[in-house]
Amino acid sequence: MKHIFLFLFLLLNTSVFAQVKFARLFSDHVVLQRQKPIPVWGWAKPGEKVKVTLAQQTLQGKADASGKWMVKFNPMEAGGPHTLNVSAKSGQAAVNDILIGEVWLLSGQSNIEWPVSAAKDFEIEKQNADFPQIRHFRVEHNVTLQPETDLTSGEWKISSSETVGGFSAIGFFFAREVFQKLNIPIGLLHSSWGGSQVEGWISKEGMLGDDELKTYAQNLPKTWQEADLMMDAKLRKTLFKSDSFTPNAADEQKYTSGNADFSIWIKTADPVGQWDWKGVMGYRGKAYMGKEVTMPADMIGKETSLSLAENDSPNKIYINGKLVGETQSIGVRKINVPANTWKEGKNQLVIAHGSMVGTPWFGPGMMGKATDIFVEDGTNKIPLAKDWFLMPSFAEKHEYAHLMNNVGTSIYNAMIVPLIPFAIRGSLWYQGEANTMRAYQYRKSFPLLINDWRKLWNDDFSFYWVQLSSFGKDEDSNKGSYWAELREAQNMTLSLPKTGMAVSTDVGNPNDIHPTNKQDVAHRLATQALKNDYGQNIPYASPLYDKVQFSDGKAVVTFKHAENGLMVKNRYGYLKGFEIAGDDKVFYYAKAEIKGNTVEISHPKVPQPASVRYAWSDAPEEANLFSTDGFPASSFRTDDWTGRSVNGKFQ
Repeated sequence: MKHIFLFLFLLLNTSVFAQVKFARLFSDHVVLQRQKPIPVWGWAKPGEKVKVTLAQQTLQGKADASGKWMVKFNPMEAGGPHTLNVSAKSGQAAVNDILIGEVWLLSGQSNIEWPVSAAKDFEIEKQNADFPQIRHFRVEHNVTLQPETDLTSGEWKISSSETVGGFSAIGFFFAREVFQKLNIPIGLLHSSWGGSQVEGWISKEGMLGDDELKTYAQNLPKTWQEADLMMDAKLRKTLFKSDSFTPNAADEQKYTSGNADFSIWIKTADPVGQWDWKGVMGYRGKAYMGKEVTMPADMIGKETSLSLAENDSPNKIYINGKLVGETQSIGVRKINVPANTWKEGKNQLVIAHGSMVGTPWFGPGMMGKATDIFVEDGTNKIPLAKDWFLMPSFAEKHEYAHLMNNVGTSIYNAMIVPLIPFAIRGSLWYQGEANTMRAYQYRKSFPLLINDWRKLWNDDFSFYWVQLSSFGKDEDSNKGSYWAELREAQNMTLSLPKTGMAVSTDVGNPNDIHPTNKQDVAHRLATQALKNDYGQNIPYASPLYDKVQFSDGKAVVTFKHAENGLMVKNRYGYLKGFEIAGDDKVFYYAKAEIKGNTVEISHPKVPQPASVRYAWSDAPEEANLFSTDGFPASSFRTDDWTGRSVNGKFQ
């Protein structure tokens, strides 16, 4: 009887597996690309013949040894709805409500993933979201070490006030503008992951063809166990300058001794949040957080209350090597510290904890607000919200979550391969924040991604991206800027054909890496497409640095995309954001004046200028040069002096 049940189980599962079906992308409400051949694929029994029908076209196909079949329909014009059918001896399947129109692949990290529900003016925007011919497919987050054959979930959703909140904000605002101009269906194929690095989206084959990434690709892990060992070695090398050193239990006892060497720990300005974003990607296990606390004499003899933000794992709290409390609770924690536990001057506060219990995906760290972390005695209160140090425990059992940045190519394997070769008009990309420390290398890795995808699709499709917005400090060029160097790498990538860029520094938020104004960003992407893909005669691009001429103590900069002139965008009417330097490489904020479609820059301390820079900071808030068409000028520099990110390498 046992063997009969096993036979029936295998028979049932084999028949289900062999049932003819479409790939996940070909589901109800799908939008297919007009004016290009339309590949359609799916699975059946190995060697089985299939008949596939779309509109008035019928094609024959045959499943290969793996069971996969593919056909390619002739190009069609915009319209619908149509039905897609496949039939074989093993059964049949159908897809309904198909539109033919324009398909755009959305990809990158969190700012392209950012939903309409979190964008500016959502309550207003959702009232203008009933567009049945705009559809959105979101690819679920996943990473794999080998290329996947198909998606396991996902569906095409029709734009409405009820559904649009979950759409990519930039994607929807782009689609709405293009649809309103063309009256043609728009499909948004959305595959992105917040915090992801560009290297995760590139194929192994692409990396093997690149001098910078070839060695990495040759040593890709074959199993997650191997990947975890590589992650562990990489983290130990970062902390201890050697991947061959692993602290033992005796070494780690020093962490809570009161004499810990915080100089080798990972420093973080904000103690609240996942360690994944603080330089400890994917680590899950026991960990330590430490801080130096300076206490005044008048608090030493008093009982104090130590307030800590949430971590619901078993916690032990040490002050100067003495265990003062243990907690395992949800929410803000209050630890009573006896009088004379603190000493006048410098003290070491160390918390030993593990990954969250209620939310294990969070890993080590604290939830809540940094303002929940302080010490007080009823009269005095000392905030402890800044300058903490982090140290994982390597002596204890630990593991690594399989996240987007553990292994290069792993996002590509799971979230791009199943989309190839679905026909698209082009791609909208917003990424780079996770690569700023390797901005020089981005000059190669970003063009590599574009060329890699085009080769894989066998289609030189349009590729438009958002230049990094403003985030962080607005410092001068004498300090340098990783973010400006990344923007420069994005500018340089415009040398590839059929590319375009939306400048966004003017609509960023220096205090939030996720600015909510996605409307202006989407509009600037839409103008690129409307001009370059749809032939509309409109202004479409930001002013870009073209050339500079130095003479008579002045620099004169000429711009591309400034044919209709330049203007200052502020109420005072004078330019900001320009710097000038001589051969000594010392920069000064400079006087800048618009002269037609050029800008003249000077400073009395730079009689012989050698370089001009504009908006060259992480958050160039003051930069206010625009074209008269309303587009902000891109940041730039006229020199090629060594920058901050030149030694940053992916590994």
